[in-house]
Amino acid sequence: MTLKSAAAGTATLEALGNGRFKLSGPLNAETVGALLERSEELFKGSARLDLELAGVPEGDSSGLALLIEWLRLARQNKQDIHFANLPTQIAALAKISEVDELLVNNSSQRAVA
Repeated sequence: MTLKSAAAGTATLEALGNGRFKLSGPLNAETVGALLERSEELFKGSARLDLELAGVPEGDSSGLALLIEWLRLARQNKQDIHFANLPTQIAALAKISEVDELLVNNSSQRAVA
């Protein structure tokens, strides 16, 4: 395994049932495209989306963009969306980008049961 692939890692989006989902792995340019594609099918039919991010060790601006895109799609589809345990890096990026209010109103530090 090269250093690049070790750093990039893989990310997964797992459906837990009843509109609950668990994200694992880094949220970065290498992973968010596949996550967005996977989410399109998984999120269909749920009135509420609860996403647990405790398994996300790191994220960059691509990860922040993914969360904002999920917010947009949820609003478009009249779904409530909630993020639990935002990664520190993504929360910091949201704050300096002045979009933290978008995520703060839809997040907490509690785990999705």
